[in-house]
Amino acid sequence: MSRVRLSESRIKSLKVRKTLYDVRDAELKGFGVRVLPSGSRRFFIHSQHEGRRLWKTIGDAGSMELEEARRRAREALAAIRRDEPPALPEERLFEAAAEEVFSRYARNWKPRTLKVNRNYLRSTILPWFGGMNIADIGREDVQRWFASLHNTPVAADRSMPILSVIMRQAELYGWRPEGSNPCAGIRRYRRKGRERFLSEVELRRLARVLDSHEARYPREAAFVRLLLLTGCRKSEILTLQWSDYREDRLFLRDGKAGPRTVWLSAPARGVLEGLPRLDKWVFPSPQRQGPLSATIPETFWRRVREEAEIADARLHDCRHTYASIAIMQGESVTTTARLLGHNDAQTTLKYAHLSDRSVREAADALASILVEN
Repeated sequence: MSRVRLSESRIKSLKVRKTLYDVRDAELKGFGVRVLPSGSRRFFIHSQHEGRRLWKTIGDAGSMELEEARRRAREALAAIRRDEPPALPEERLFEAAAEEVFSRYARNWKPRTLKVNRNYLRSTILPWFGGMNIADIGREDVQRWFASLHNTPVAADRSMPILSVIMRQAELYGWRPEGSNPCAGIRRYRRKGRERFLSEVELRRLARVLDSHEARYPREAAFVRLLLLTGCRKSEILTLQWSDYREDRLFLRDGKAGPRTVWLSAPARGVLEGLPRLDKWVFPSPQRQGPLSATIPETFWRRVREEAEIADARLHDCRHTYASIAIMQGESVTTTARLLGHNDAQTTLKYAHLSDRSVREAADALASILVEN
């Protein structure tokens, strides 16, 4: 940590880095300025008294003159030496607030979601907002942070809801004024959707390739077939237990949107009946106790998709395909939402792709009606 005699010009010349850093004042021990990735600069005091480390914000260097900050710092440091609370506004650093929100709000997230959210907090949010008083974070701070992530729009769009939860909970806990969420109304990045589903020709090619690999990779071939025949998520099939399969249905204990029932077609039941029951898991791991690792079906999928000439298709596109076929066969969005396990039918609309043939048929039908009239 560098130590220099702070001046107004020197403070303005401090470079912004990807992570925050402190510059201590050589004139007043315990006083310094913190430079944040957002470009903000905050005066602070940092003192150790009777074994306790104290860190307090004095004010924003953009709105407070250096000499005023030094005067307040001297008074606060003297108060600490007298065992008196420094006359500074109450503050809660963002990193401490975020940690408390995560500990209190974690029950609302599934374990995997919590893990992903913590990763985004650590990698994308804390480097920018760490060191800031959560009550001082405004809309402009959030806008600058969001704009700085334009090269990683996926990370930006997934981090924004996490930051919004932290700010919303901060209001509930009394750390921010009510209705002050600075994330509200900020538009997400527009990303080109992965509108990919398998056509009838592609499905026939894939079926032939799966048939050719079934003798050597029966478990992996069955896994892919179940994705296509149920529209389930990969995680739902990976964690499927034999006790979940009864009465021609799957009773999923804990899907992404909570417990749900999956009605099985005769071919889907045939896939399950063809699998050996050697473990409580439908797809047990060959190396350890527990379900199959996700890398095994992914590796198998990369092989078969090349042979089926659908190299751009992901395993998740089996779910897209299931939903699209349901829509094209006349099922309503509401019914398809139930098939997919969506709580909100609006989420299902992104799966409602139509094949070129369906669009052409619809256009021809409309044209014939208009001509007759």
